[in-house]
Amino acid sequence: MGSLGIINSDPEITRLIEDAVSKGPADHYFPVYFSDEEEIREFINYDLPEIVIINFSDPKIDIGRIAALIAVDKWILNFGIIGIFHSEKNTEEYFLQKYKSINILTMMDIHRVRTHLIRSIQIIEDNYQIIFQREFARNFLDGASGSFTIENDIFAVPLYSGIGATILAQKGLICHDNKMKLQLALAELIVNAIEHGNCGISYEEKTTGMEKGLSVVELVAERCKDPAIRGRKVTLLWDIQADKTSFIIRDEGKGFDVRAHLAKIAVQDGLSQHGRGIKMASMFSSRLIYNKKGNEVTLILNHSDSVEHEVPTGFSKERVHKFNAGDIVLRENQPSDYLYYIISGKYSVYHKSEKVGVLSPQDIFMGEIAFLLNQPRSASVQADEAGKLVPISRKALVDIIRKYPHYGIFLSRLLARRIVRANEQNVALRESEKKG
Repeated sequence: MGSLGIINSDPEITRLIEDAVSKGPADHYFPVYFSDEEEIREFINYDLPEIVIINFSDPKIDIGRIAALIAVDKWILNFGIIGIFHSEKNTEEYFLQKYKSINILTMMDIHRVRTHLIRSIQIIEDNYQIIFQREFARNFLDGASGSFTIENDIFAVPLYSGIGATILAQKGLICHDNKMKLQLALAELIVNAIEHGNCGISYEEKTTGMEKGLSVVELVAERCKDPAIRGRKVTLLWDIQADKTSFIIRDEGKGFDVRAHLAKIAVQDGLSQHGRGIKMASMFSSRLIYNKKGNEVTLILNHSDSVEHEVPTGFSKERVHKFNAGDIVLRENQPSDYLYYIISGKYSVYHKSEKVGVLSPQDIFMGEIAFLLNQPRSASVQADEAGKLVPISRKALVDIIRKYPHYGIFLSRLLARRIVRANEQNVALRESEKKG
């Protein structure tokens, strides 16, 4: 991974991070600390990091200004953020709400840095292409799906839920507010699966434990002393379709009487911690469905039709073009005078009258290859719905890169990754042909 960018000036946080890194893979992580605003600006603009650790409780850094810097140009600054905070001062929900416009994957209490920082980084690295797919064109004709296997670690849950929500946000399928709400709802349901499902902690046992001052983490840790319980896992699956996404959370417990439990939490005190996950998920989701056994819940979320990607700072002076369903945006074999930045909408791609793909805001650009190679268009593009595009001429692109040189770095990295991806696909195809 190389250098690990850390925005922090607190010596205590530095010691915790250094201690965590020393216990990680040898010579794999190299923390680089930034506290000066200009140094931070230069780091995120030109290093274009994939993961940044930010101490949101740092009293000497204006985190609001840093967040604004990131938010103003999320086209480039879309890296994953691990946030560190003091839980005695603010909650995870507070920071996710306050900084909902930037890509926070997880908020980590200061007391968990030693034990969970490196593991969180490794989880992000292992799932990089899932989290940051926006750099690669995707074909939505067949949807997209995937899964995680989660251990009974309450502290790791926010990261998995953060990744789940980020998948949709990066695709432009949900807005900032819904990303934050989905992140919290998934976390609550996964915790339920660990707590009540895998660990079998009943409603009454939780009540008694909480009355004694015990936390859910302590109750789960006590149950996980049993190797059989410790070995149980929670599975998080997602299935993205054109109009909705389904998240399925499944545990390895005995299940429970869903109807009885729902009836119980329906009449309890509104401030009760019992049933919080179900209430939150029910309020936010389009549908919440339990299986008969009670060890699996499906959260279905309808996609938003109104989400638009913000125009990058460098392109903000260019004119926005609006298209209606059925409009032809590009025609095959015509000159490629413009590169298009996709703000909103979905667009079908046709080669020799055959539909070969679909473009959306997650693809970032439309017609970039023919434009950069100065070749005729290789395909036609038609708007499937109302949408907005920013056409960028060659002169405008050159002027933009002169003013914002880091855009050139980003474009080069984007194209390089697409070449790597194409090479990987070719290798996989050749291997498949050999086996066939």
